[in-house]
Amino acid sequence: MPDPAPPEEDGPATDGPATDGPAADGPRQRLAAGLARPSRSQLVVGLLLAVLGFAAVTQVRANDSDDNYSGQREQELIDILSALAGTRQRAEDQIAELEKVRDQLQDDTSKRRTALEQAQKEVEDLNILAGLVPVTGPGIRITIQEETGHVTLSSLLDTIEELRTAQAEAMQLNGTTRIVAQTSFEETSGGFLVDGKLVQAPYVLDVIGDPSLLASSLEFLLGPRKQLEEDGATLDVDQLSSIDIESVREVDQPDFADPDAG
Repeated sequence: MPDPAPPEEDGPATDGPATDGPAADGPRQRLAAGLARPSRSQLVVGLLLAVLGFAAVTQVRANDSDDNYSGQREQELIDILSALAGTRQRAEDQIAELEKVRDQLQDDTSKRRTALEQAQKEVEDLNILAGLVPVTGPGIRITIQEETGHVTLSSLLDTIEELRTAQAEAMQLNGTTRIVAQTSFEETSGGFLVDGKLVQAPYVLDVIGDPSLLASSLEFLLGPRKQLEEDGATLDVDQLSSIDIESVREVDQPDFADPDAG
């Protein structure tokens, strides 16, 4: 049995081409819809175009900057280069002058430091020689015992002088009296007055210096040992690696003399 014919649809005929109506607005509608809802590829293309435009503007501005001197005449360019060269030379001269001043200051500082160190060393040496400070160092200890007689002043002074000749740097008598160039000796009953202080036997001399040199200075013919033995005394010498001399000499302040200001 044959199929039934399809029902007829209402509407305009589609046999001929359409010149009017909604179909004519199809491309415009698609363009409007694409702009309203851009696809991912459209966004990428737009971003690339924006970057390209920014790069072009930047290049144009760079070219304009590079062309600042393009309009200058040759003599003007020479003058500009000469001015730059002069500025550079002045800067280099100033740097050289500053470096020279720096070197001079460093040299002056070094000389001043060396002079101060030397002066300080001289002050320390003078303080030791003047007996103004305690000292320590290697040396010898001399013990003089009176056995059958009394030590004479000349024998004691000769012993001290021989020790000075042997480069004794510091001496102390009986642990209480510092012996220096200005020390005074006076023979008295029961001993000696040393700088006005009574010192009695046994006499102990602590001496700082070269131990072997100091010890040998007492042993030569007719030297201190021989003299003291003739006085009826004995002399014992101990060489020590370290001796402490604690006694110091008091400095008398001058009443009339002042340092010369010149």
